[in-house]
Amino acid sequence: MTSPSGGSDDGSATEPRRFVCARCGTSAQVLTEGPPLTWTYSVEDGARHYYCETCSRENLRSIEGRLDSDWW
Repeated sequence: MTSPSGGSDDGSATEPRRFVCARCGTSAQVLTEGPPLTWTYSVEDGARHYYCETCSRENLRSIEGRLDSDWW
């Protein structure tokens, strides 16, 4: 069975979603709900900020330093 528009009925035709690194401005377009697997994010004042792989690696100590002591 086909849909009248010729597209898929299962909703698999997803528009790419763009993520931009909050530190350096690098962007990535993905077809998933979240950012690329190598990216990280933080929640600051209720807003998510995404960081590319390069910025995440370069600032790993700073990221770890903000974790609650329960993580250690």
